Amino acid sequence: MSDKLILIKKRPDFLHVTHNGYKIVKSGFVLQAALSRRFFPAPAYRIGYTASKKIGNAVLRNRAKRRLRAVCRALLPLEAVCGYDYVIIARHMVLDIPYKKLYKELKIALTEIKQEFDDNVNTTGTTDK
Repeated sequence: MSDKLILIKKRPDFLHVTHNGYKIVKSGFVLQAALSRRFFPAPAYRIGYTASKKIGNAVLRNRAKRRLRAVCRALLPLEAVCGYDYVIIARHMVLDIPYKKLYKELKIALTEIKQEFDDNVNTTGTTDK
């Protein structure tokens, strides 16, 4: 797979993840994940980034998304589950957290999401919530 991540760009895809997925809240971000509605050749997963006006002006929102993209670029190829969509929502603390702590928090969040998927598959036999 290439170095570039497949991005979620359409609002219905963001809403699908929000309404049908799991959510993990950390100090710098909120990570949401759900089974993808679209088919991509394996290994594939998609990522979407969101930073609302609560973060600040356009400069601060772009900085927040840049930091999240850098951490996701490093971690998602190692930790993401194929066939799932991920949405990462910036929180105000993302601007102040050191990169190492942000990296560690995302790694923990991805592990927790992976456990949720595994628990759901083991209890229901399907991947639907």
